[in-house]
Amino acid sequence: MESSSLSAFDLARIQFAFTVSFHIVFPALSIGLSSFIAVLEWRWLKTGKAYYKDLCLFWSKIFAIAFGMGVVSGVVMAYEFGTNWASFSKFAGPITGALLTYEVMTAFFLEAGFLGIMLFGWNRVGPRAHFAATATVAVGTLMSAFWILASNSWMQTPQGFAIEDGRAVPVDWFQIVFNPSFPYRLVHMTLAAFLVAALLVAATGAWHLLKGRRDPAIKKTFSLAMWMLLAIAPLQAFVGDQHGLNTLRYQPAKIAAIEGLWDTETNGTALNVFGLPDMQSETTRYALSIPHLGSLLLTHTWDGEIRGLKSFPREDRPNSTVVFWSFRVMVGLGILMIALAVIAWVLDRRGRLYDTAWFHRFALLMGPSGFITLLAGWVTTEVGRQPWVVYGVMRTSQAVSPLTAQQVGISLMAFVVVYFLVFGTGIYYMLKLMNAGPNITPDDDQASEPHRDGRRSLVATA
Repeated sequence: MESSSLSAFDLARIQFAFTVSFHIVFPALSIGLSSFIAVLEWRWLKTGKAYYKDLCLFWSKIFAIAFGMGVVSGVVMAYEFGTNWASFSKFAGPITGALLTYEVMTAFFLEAGFLGIMLFGWNRVGPRAHFAATATVAVGTLMSAFWILASNSWMQTPQGFAIEDGRAVPVDWFQIVFNPSFPYRLVHMTLAAFLVAALLVAATGAWHLLKGRRDPAIKKTFSLAMWMLLAIAPLQAFVGDQHGLNTLRYQPAKIAAIEGLWDTETNGTALNVFGLPDMQSETTRYALSIPHLGSLLLTHTWDGEIRGLKSFPREDRPNSTVVFWSFRVMVGLGILMIALAVIAWVLDRRGRLYDTAWFHRFALLMGPSGFITLLAGWVTTEVGRQPWVVYGVMRTSQAVSPLTAQQVGISLMAFVVVYFLVFGTGIYYMLKLMNAGPNITPDDDQASEPHRDGRRSLVATA
């Protein structure tokens, strides 16, 4: 029996999925950590507590590694658009190329311009100037997310363009940037980045609490992460719900695939909590369904109608087998995040937040969940957009470069080897730093000057 080999198109998709999966986690961590570091430095300026500066210095090291790996992996992806997806670049370049240029000229310049002051300027500039640099880097990471998501959201819900000579040319930049899915995806992704950072910080704090450390730096690390989680996780659930309503309007096939829904149900749609969607037989096997719950969650009405996958041509259907489970991984871990935050609040109220070992183990286990949820959400969004690279305008099969399977296969193998060596080393070093934890200065329990130049002395407050 002859085995079917992968085409250049298949290999190009695998390569892009591999490289973007590595890339997406590092900018997300950079976005969350930069804002966290800015808050820590603000608290140091406000209170004079030395452990806030200790935490700034500690998390700045991890931020620097994440930022560097994000830049490197991003450059690789930029080249990949030209090598593997030249047809897409030719078609959509006048729009996506311009948006990525805006990202470089605004966000990246801010980040690169002030990163050196943030990392190495502690004893070279005044405390206010240093905090301004840290805040500017944080703003830069958020601006980077703005432009990247504007480009990606335009591919999801394209508008404000015309097709001339086989190319998408801009007609209205406001419509291009603020396309229908952009506001929801920007907020959703930004909150996801904060959750990634909060869970990593919480896991680091939990690890050291389990090892017996109870110094102010570790306790503050853990408590701040939990407060962030309590604020962000429920808000993310609300934003995700609103994003779902937007997706139902503009990408109904994606919603049908996510729900494993094949037939359009009248007078109320059931929700498949569990099941195994089968693309060939057009059914969801072993479905565990709850009547009307699909309508309640997806339309906020008792009898809302949702189109089934059978109402779309076969060639226009996303892979329900993949997105059905990637979505449920994302939602399931999101529920656990909310549970973690609520339990932390209860323990804090009872004065047991730092002395409950089982909860610290729970927080430690949840550390990677932010990254897993982020990747599951990306799979849901991008696989659910298929077979379109620009939704309803250009198919992914039309976007690939005229390459042979051998050419793409060789580059894919090279990427796998280099990525695991380079990024594996970076991740190992980050874990080593987190295992060591922040250094403790002698005056961690007392007020300290915000800078060695003695320009300002602050009195500690609670």
